[in-house]
Amino acid sequence: MTIDLVVVEFALGSFRATVDDGVVRGATFDPTPQPVRRDRFGVHDALEAYFAGDVGAIDTVAVETRGTPFQQEVWRRLREIPVGSTISYGELARRVGRPNAQRAVGMANAANPVALIVPCHRVIRTGGALGGYAFGLDYKRWLLAHEAAKRPLLHWDARHDGVTHAVEDLVEAVTGDRQPVIA
Repeated sequence: MTIDLVVVEFALGSFRATVDDGVVRGATFDPTPQPVRRDRFGVHDALEAYFAGDVGAIDTVAVETRGTPFQQEVWRRLREIPVGSTISYGELARRVGRPNAQRAVGMANAANPVALIVPCHRVIRTGGALGGYAFGLDYKRWLLAHEAAKRPLLHWDARHDGVTHAVEDLVEAVTGDRQPVIA
């Protein structure tokens, strides 16, 4: 077993990931800038590319998490949300086969041990409000704006049967600029 600690600097501080034989097992934000640390498996390069604007670079990073079967399913489904997209807690609950479990989905999001790479920041409230984020709404806003700047922001909401109009408000709240939504 080979464990590496990866540290990447970005606009709000540092991002750290624990890499075990090429698989990320934990990842977190730190508001304090830390010295950059690279790994042998390319995780640092993927994270650095993400923060430099290649927002799809983290999609191929291998992740393995520990949690309940429900949490594992939620985290697996989070990785299916395309970069530049958001979904509601209700839509995520529907995707895991428990359409009335929005709160449980929110709690699984909050327990996500691999921030960013398992993109719980892409889940927002029905109607377009940001909802919570373990690292604070400044991080969530920054991540959504960073991803929206590179790709059109899409949003799926189970309650609205896929209607995306609420995202225009989200984009404006995140970026300060009203942008059209691509349905």
